[in-house]
Amino acid sequence: MSLFDMTGQVALITGSSRGIGRAIAEEMAEHGAKVVISSRKIDACEEVAATINAKHGAGTAVAIAANISSKESLQQLVDETRKAFGKITALVCNAASNPYYGAAGGISDDQFRKILDNNILSNHWLIHMVAPEMLERGEGSVTVISSIAGIKGSTVIGAYAISKAADMQLARNLAEEFGPKGVRVNCIAPGLIKTDFARALWENPDNLEVATRRSSLRRIGEPHEIAGAAVFLASRAGGFTTGQTIVIDGGNTISGG
Repeated sequence: MSLFDMTGQVALITGSSRGIGRAIAEEMAEHGAKVVISSRKIDACEEVAATINAKHGAGTAVAIAANISSKESLQQLVDETRKAFGKITALVCNAASNPYYGAAGGISDDQFRKILDNNILSNHWLIHMVAPEMLERGEGSVTVISSIAGIKGSTVIGAYAISKAADMQLARNLAEEFGPKGVRVNCIAPGLIKTDFARALWENPDNLEVATRRSSLRRIGEPHEIAGAAVFLASRAGGFTTGQTIVIDGGNTISGG
C-alpha cells in the first residue's frame, strides 16, 4: 500500500468548489478518498462533485452547501457528511474570507470581525464538531489552510494576516490536545497562488512583479501545487507530523529578492 493511499478515508474540505480547496478534493479522490465538496453555492459544489464522480465512480464525492459564518450551517455540514459516508477521517479547513484590501487604519470593525470570525472562529467550531469521533477512533487528521501572510508583515491584508497567524497557533494548541489520542493537526501556508480568492493580488501588475521577483522560482503557484501536501498530511505518509506549518511559497519567505 502506498504511503499516500487514502482508500477508506472520508475527507471533508471546505471552500472546495474552486481554487485550492477543489484541487485538494480532486487529489484526495485520486488517492482513493471519498470527498465532500462544500461552499456557499450548491450549484458550484454539485458541478465539482459530478466531475469527480465521472472520473472515479458514483459516490466518490457529494456536494453539501455550507456557510462558514454560521455555526448551525457547519453543524449541518458535519451531520450531512456523516449521513452520506458514515464518518469523517480527514478535515481540511480551507474556506476563508478577506473583505478588505488596504492600510490597517481603513478597515471597518465589521470587516475586521468578519475576517476573524470566518478565518479563526469557524475553524474552531468545525474542528470541535468533527474531532470527537476522531478522538474516539484514535486516529484522524485536521489540516488548516493558512498563508505565508501569517508569518510576514503586510500593509494591505493586515487583518487577514493576523487571522492566518492565529490559525497556526490554533493548530499547535490542538495538536497538543489531540495528539495523545492519535489525532494530528497541521497547517499549510501557501504563498501567492493563482486563485480567484487571491485575484486582487496577482492581477495587480506591481504586486505580481514583486511576488515573482521575491520567489526563488520566479513565479507564483498553482492550486494543484498545494494539494500534494494536503494528501501527505491526511495519509500515512504524514503519520508522524503534527502541530506543524508547511510553507509552500516557491521560496518567497527565504529569498532576499
